[in-house]
Amino acid sequence: MKLVNRSALSVRPRQPFVDWINSLEATEGEDDLTLEDAERESTIYLIPEMDTEDALRACLHERFADILENELSAWEENSRHWPDINEVTFEFFLRVEHSYLCVDMDEEASLEQSDFEDDLLLDTDEL
Repeated sequence: MKLVNRSALSVRPRQPFVDWINSLEATEGEDDLTLEDAERESTIYLIPEMDTEDALRACLHERFADILENELSAWEENSRHWPDINEVTFEFFLRVEHSYLCVDMDEEASLEQSDFEDDLLLDTDEL
């Protein structure tokens, strides 16, 4: 195991986010996405090491729009269908859990870094 010099944010949807997702397409009853289903799609964001609540709050204040836009775009590419991007919406739609330590349990493979491209997440037909 290797300690990675990052902290982590686990971002999970709240019910209003699931309600927004379900409003994008007309579905009925059994076809609606549930909170349980959506929670399986949670995202982990690695952030600089944060060892105080003040530092974490400052980081979230600076990056909430990036996180919210990424979460929304995973379900709807057209930003005209998105709610307002602000901290109130962020807190209303998403639950964030912070982990101070990030441990890599893969003993063999080294960590690799690549630039993040939205197209990689949105275009899954070519996989």
